[in-house]
Amino acid sequence: MGLDKVLSISGKPGLYKIVTQTRSGFVAQSLIDNKKVSVGMHNNISVLSEIAVYTLTEELPLKVVLKKIKDKENGEQTSISHKDSKDVLEEYFFEVLPDYDEDRVYASDIKKIVQWYNLLQKHDMLDALEDSEKASTDEEE
Repeated sequence: MGLDKVLSISGKPGLYKIVTQTRSGFVAQSLIDNKKVSVGMHNNISVLSEIAVYTLTEELPLKVVLKKIKDKENGEQTSISHKDSKDVLEEYFFEVLPDYDEDRVYASDIKKIVQWYNLLQKHDMLDALEDSEKASTDEEE
């Protein structure tokens, strides 16, 4: 499953995967507790494949940032928690992405990215990073 099927829903913790379409939206399943929720089109939804992180030179797709975390952690859970202090989170993110834009990437953003990475890792969904990278390489050729 690619990142285009994984969502962040405003006001709800964690990540969700799309289960099925409905007339007024869709049904999504939480990666935290596996509960299914009905999501209408009025909800503020972010698809992970559409999210980017600001760097000093460009906007880097979230999948690239997650891949960098995966490489740093050798595919394991992060060495820090998303509940750590702002300074710890920023120091960790600087190791992963040294040129991130500190004025536009907030500690709350880093907290979400670390939490999302750990959720995806826990559910063995990080392979989607490799698949989507391989697919985009194939399309370029």
